[in-house]
Amino acid sequence: MCGIIGIASNKSVTSNIIQSLKKLEYRGYDSAGIATIINGDIDEKKCIGRVDSLEKILFKNPSNGSLGIGHVRWATHGIPSQVNAHPHSSEEVSVVHNGIIENSNELKKDLESKGYKFKSQTDTEVITLLLTDFLKNFDLINSINKTLEKLNGSFALGIIFKKYNNIVAGARRGSPLAVGYGHEENYLGSDSYALKSMTNKITYLDDGDVCFLSSNKVEFYNSKNKKVNKQVLTLSEDKQVAEKGDFKDFMSKEINEQNITAKACINEYVDQLRKDINLYNFPIKPQEIEKIILIGCGTAHHSCLIAKYWFEELTNISIEIDVASEFRYRKIKFSKKNLYIFVSQSGETADTFAALDLCKKNNVKTCSVVNVVESSIARSSDFVLPIHAGPEIGVASTKAFIGQMLVLYILAMKISEVRKEISKSDYIEKINELKKLPDLINKTLKCEGEIRIIAKDFLEAKGAIFLGRGSSFPIALEGALKLKELSYLHAEGYPAGEMKHGPIALIDDSVPVVVLAPGNDPLFEKTASNIQETVARGGKIFLISDAAGCKSLKGNSVWTVELDDVHPFVAPILYALPVQLLAYHVAVTKGTDVDQPRNLAKSVTVE
Repeated sequence: MCGIIGIASNKSVTSNIIQSLKKLEYRGYDSAGIATIINGDIDEKKCIGRVDSLEKILFKNPSNGSLGIGHVRWATHGIPSQVNAHPHSSEEVSVVHNGIIENSNELKKDLESKGYKFKSQTDTEVITLLLTDFLKNFDLINSINKTLEKLNGSFALGIIFKKYNNIVAGARRGSPLAVGYGHEENYLGSDSYALKSMTNKITYLDDGDVCFLSSNKVEFYNSKNKKVNKQVLTLSEDKQVAEKGDFKDFMSKEINEQNITAKACINEYVDQLRKDINLYNFPIKPQEIEKIILIGCGTAHHSCLIAKYWFEELTNISIEIDVASEFRYRKIKFSKKNLYIFVSQSGETADTFAALDLCKKNNVKTCSVVNVVESSIARSSDFVLPIHAGPEIGVASTKAFIGQMLVLYILAMKISEVRKEISKSDYIEKINELKKLPDLINKTLKCEGEIRIIAKDFLEAKGAIFLGRGSSFPIALEGALKLKELSYLHAEGYPAGEMKHGPIALIDDSVPVVVLAPGNDPLFEKTASNIQETVARGGKIFLISDAAGCKSLKGNSVWTVELDDVHPFVAPILYALPVQLLAYHVAVTKGTDVDQPRNLAKSVTVE
């Protein structure tokens, strides 16, 4: 989940590396480091903590080489510390790495038997010393190839050399890596977002590729060590700027941008005049689909769970949900009549990409729902549905979640319409309901003042429970996840009917229970019964409902937030907003970092 950058130029690269690392910090912020070539030697500087700390070090002790690499770390092997920070350098080589070397212990023993001493606990230092060893007897490209042959696992690498001091080398297997092209300088980065401020011309490395960058040239070699030409892509422009503006933090900004996300999604896919949904070049005839398998991790997985209700209600297609990290380790019965849908904000999530890769190897139809159209998952899918959320910088996903849900709902509607499983009048009614959604989101966000006050009562809580039934249950899961991510308060999401099967043992006045219960939900009365069971045992209820629901349960709740009465199909989208705001304000009140919570990273690029 680390972020890497490399620049080969004819002028100082330090400033651009630092700025790129700041953009990459969403991938990890345990430590940061930089290495440049100065006067023919490797100059390495690194620190525990964030890029700002590294910038202060460089201000006092500049490193003004015209060629360099940088890194932000999310720790896998070895605790966050200065010695474990990247780059990892010998006298001859400096390496930055995103990924995991699975056989690092074995390789370390071999190197130690040759007299090499390790400074760190990381798996990356193995790469540095392997290269150092091979360079004693082989040229540059053979040394790199022999090193890569030794590595088991995933990696994206940026490498500089004392001897070959005008070159930045890159290599990838499993982890994403891109090359950018500039004027008299070229770039290497973990993703396009890190490169966009310097160039809009990029090339993505394929698995097994090695590249060499100088200030005026880029060369690529494939996994067979054959020199190849690569396609140069022009990056799309972001309509939304990745700056906080008047907001205190990115998360607040992104929560408040969700009406924009909704509007962008609807404008992209819904023909307002014809009252129809446009999905061109779909990879499989909807009439031929026997099963849809939705696959994601974390928040993306929750959007898949919600989509299951929509697809089952609107179509006769069998629906399965898979956690991406488990998908590959089951005996999957692939079918060409199945559609496999992969959901990922970044489009670089390692577990999700690996699941997609397995599907591609089995020659089945794939579709991706992503926010980054240039991502690995998007480029490998048969069909891509962008969510049009714009840059999402906060590590805990908010507006991307709304975008994922919306796109999946729109897809379910269109498949149902093509299969003639929804009436024309119902189809048009649901499109009309969609058109109202941006304004409803704006209106719903006005409950923030109430939630800010309620959040203070969560500070002394031992934990929290989120309850919902039907399509509200995945929102309960998402609410619990957000509270955990941002405030470090333990929380669990449950189907409300499962409360009595164990979790009720946790109930007392120190464990608030957040209940999502739209009054027009067919399961409302059953949820109301579960609330009564909780209240009877001293539980404190935070009810999120509409006017009818709040009236019906008056006197049973300690806290209440009343939302508009909305169509049950779009209710999950609106009910996601209060739980996001709750997690945000509990975290702000506690003083945690809402944009970069501890131990997390935005793009999870390791298994």
